[in-house]
Amino acid sequence: MMFNIEYSPRAKIFLEKLDKYIAKRVLERIERLKENPVPSDAKFMGRDSGEKVFRYRIGGYRALYTFDEAKGILLITKIDKRSKVYDE
Repeated sequence: MMFNIEYSPRAKIFLEKLDKYIAKRVLERIERLKENPVPSDAKFMGRDSGEKVFRYRIGGYRALYTFDEAKGILLITKIDKRSKVYDE
């Protein structure tokens, strides 16, 4: 099953501020989640509002995301540097 990837406003803003070559690399890695939303290098982080939250490592950056298998949607909720991504 292929998932449609959507980005939260927060994730979009972060990507717009990144250097173009870094943003391209991040987006290429995120595209891999379309076919396998929980690859071996993703980690279950817990639950937020009843939804499972996963972390995906992209070099020095992390993407936090949830997915709805029934709807086929993967939502990237937050992207940031490793040191900042877990802060709210």
